[in-house]
Amino acid sequence: MNLSGHQSARMGSDTWLTPPEWISALGPFDLDPACPPVMPWPTATRMLTEAEDGLAVPWVGRVWLNPPFGQQAALWLRKLALQGNGIGLIPARTETAMFYESVWGKADSVCFVKGRPHFHYPDGKRAAFNSGAPIALVAYGRENTEALIRSRLGVVLMIATAESRAKS
Repeated sequence: MNLSGHQSARMGSDTWLTPPEWISALGPFDLDPACPPVMPWPTATRMLTEAEDGLAVPWVGRVWLNPPFGQQAALWLRKLALQGNGIGLIPARTETAMFYESVWGKADSVCFVKGRPHFHYPDGKRAAFNSGAPIALVAYGRENTEALIRSRLGVVLMIATAESRAKS
């Protein structure tokens, strides 16, 4: 199983790296639990590959999560929601079970990224084709919402969580 992939038949690969300018705009991060084995730029202070099984280890600090798209993404996002401090990159499919389970009512905010981004190949080269689907950045924790707003990567929507509704 490839832990770092975003699948695109058009692009002929299942490993897609986050654009480095996004990491610069959103970081720094303490942990990337779903890092590919070869990563040409740092995404976090601690970067776990498939060999280290990022789902099985405790997550500490501020997390950057670019999980594999597909069936496994829900497991990764669920763990990020429980950890409560980080930003996850997922398809902007707001009607899915994953969104209802781990984003709506759990996240602090969502950034709907402007346009369709160009990810990068494992060698660092920017892909010629865009992602083929809209992308969302999901923030857990106020610091991460502030990072989304500062990044200007798209439109940020605040989400009313059970905790925020209890305070009002």
